[in-house]
Parts: sequence; structure tokens; C-alpha cells
Amino acid sequence: MCARFTLKTRAEALIDAFELAEAPTDLVPRYNIAPTQPVAIIANLPGPRVVRRARWGLIPKWATDRRIAHRLVNARSETVAQKPSFREAFRARRCLVLADGFYEWRNHGGGKMPMRVVLKDSAPFGMAGLWETWRDPAAPADTPLVHTCTVLTTTPNALIAPIHDRMPVILPREAWATWLAPGDPGEQALLPLLSPYPAALMAAYEVSPVVNSMRNDVPQCIAPVLRLL
Repeated sequence: MCARFTLKTRAEALIDAFELAEAPTDLVPRYNIAPTQPVAIIANLPGPRVVRRARWGLIPKWATDRRIAHRLVNARSETVAQKPSFREAFRARRCLVLADGFYEWRNHGGGKMPMRVVLKDSAPFGMAGLWETWRDPAAPADTPLVHTCTVLTTTPNALIAPIHDRMPVILPREAWATWLAPGDPGEQALLPLLSPYPAALMAAYEVSPVVNSMRNDVPQCIAPVLRLL
């Protein structure tokens, strides 16, 4: 599962990292992004690559209640092509969810130890995601569309396995063109991309329990905890 992540990378740095056509203008450093909150995505739409906003927690087009989003924060890569909640978006509406770290909680001494997982070079990365647009069927016809997304997960690599039994799908740069292609490249092209990111390229460290509350979105969330030996 992936239920919290960070994106503190400056907008200017995201241009080079994701080959954007322009710098996103409304991003602020985020240290504890939680479900139902706005996230930055790159959608598989024709034209130049730009950052858009979506609410984290997918609402399928057929849904009658927005509360379904709380259950669709993540999509399992093993079943994403078959599940009714995800299969249409998997074929047609894919995205990168931008991040530069994510949190998992490790069992420790009868409690839970928060860990932040990053790339060893501290670079931002794109998590495989799906996006949707939804309008409340009970709302007036001129009600604005709601843009939502989910993050795909996979089995853990050797670094994550001692911490959690799932991890987000992090797509390497060479996979972006296929994942972000408009339309449906086909399962044979897409499913092989949904594998664990190499453990050798990642690092994990303990952080403060301040991150446990989604109300805390402060730099202290990512500060390493130093323990005396």
C-alpha cells in the first residue's frame, strides 16, 4: 500500500526531471501528502507534457457516491486490468503521480516505526497512476468535474520487504513514453512495466512520528531520526 508521500522538489527542477513543457505554477512543498488531498500528476493526454492537479482517491465514472474514493487510493497491479473500478482507466487514462519520497510503517517493538523511502540520488520520481473525471449525478448539470487518481502498487523489492508487503510502482524514465501514450497500447505493453523498482537504487530511513498525523505537513516529517547506539 502507498498511503502517504512527499513532493518538496522545486517546480523548476521538475521541468528537467519530467521533460515538462512549462513549470507548474501552483506547487508548494508537501511533506505529508495524504489520501483525498490534491496531488500533482502528468496525464496521458495528447500534446506537451504538463503537470495537472487531481484528488488522490479514484472515483470511477459510474460511481454515485464520491466516498468510494477512500477505498480506491491504491490499485493492485496484478488485478488492475480486470477490476471494474480500474480496468477502463487502465486502458485509457494513465498518469504519473509525482513524488520524491513515500512513507511506510515498519513493525518495531510492538509499535509502528515510520520510514521514508527515497531514491538514492534524491531525485523526484513518477509513480504509476490512473486518472478519472467524475460529476456527481445528483448535482446540477453545470457542476464542475472532479479530477481524481489512484497509485498502482506491486510486490516489494528487497529494501521494502522488511518494512511492508506492498510498494508503489515507480516507473523508470524509459517506461514513461509507453505509460503516457494516449489511448490503449495493450496489456502486453503495459503490464510488464508494473514491476518493483530496483532496491539498489533506493534508500529508507526512520522519521519522526509527527508524520503519523496527516494534519502535519511540515519539514520535520522528513527529518531523519538519530538513535543512540
